[in-house]
Amino acid sequence: MKQLFTECRAALMVTLIFAVVCCGLYPLAVFGISQVLFRDQANGSLIVGKDGTIHGSRLIGQQFTLDKYFITRPSDAGANGMAYDPTSSSGSNLGPTSQKLNDAIKQNIANYRAQNNLDTNAPVPADAVTASASGLDPHISLRNAELQAPRVAKARGLGEDKVRELIRANTDHANLGFLGEPGVNVLPLNLALDALMAK
Repeated sequence: MKQLFTECRAALMVTLIFAVVCCGLYPLAVFGISQVLFRDQANGSLIVGKDGTIHGSRLIGQQFTLDKYFITRPSDAGANGMAYDPTSSSGSNLGPTSQKLNDAIKQNIANYRAQNNLDTNAPVPADAVTASASGLDPHISLRNAELQAPRVAKARGLGEDKVRELIRANTDHANLGFLGEPGVNVLPLNLALDALMAK
C-alpha cells in the first residue's frame, strides 16, 4: 500500500510539473517571443487605418464586386461562394473529372471576360476562375491584376499607369526570393486606390 501511494504521488508530481511547463511556461514563452519578434504576424497581420479602423487581415481575402475594385479569386469558404468566411475555410474538394467543377470554371471564365471587356477567346489566368485550397487566399496573380487594371482605371477615372504603379507597390514577392510566385494582395491594393481617390 505504501509503495502504491509513493508511485501515485510520483505520477501526480510529474503530471503537475508537465502541466506547469507545457500549459503555462511554454505557451507564455512562445507568446512573449512572438510578441517581441513577430508582433504583426502574431496579432493577425491586421491592416489598420490611420483612424484606427481595422480593415481586415493581409492573410485573409475579402469579397469585392464593384468595378472600381480589383476582384479576388473565387472562394468556396462559406455558403455564398465568394464569402471568404474564415470559420469555413475549405476548398470544394471537387476533382478534375467533376462536371460540376468544369461547369463552374466555364461560367467563371465567361463572367471574368465579360467583366473585364476581354475577347471571348482571351486567355484567363487560372487563379481568376478557381478557388484556392483554403478558400481564403488574399492574393491574385500579376497577370490577373494586369487584366483587371483597365476596368478599375476606367471606373475610377484614373490613368492605367497610375493603377499599374499601385499594383507594383502591393505585390508580395516570392518568399526568400525563390519560394512561390509573386502575388498581388487585393485588400491593400483596393485600400490604396480608395486612399488615392480620397486625396
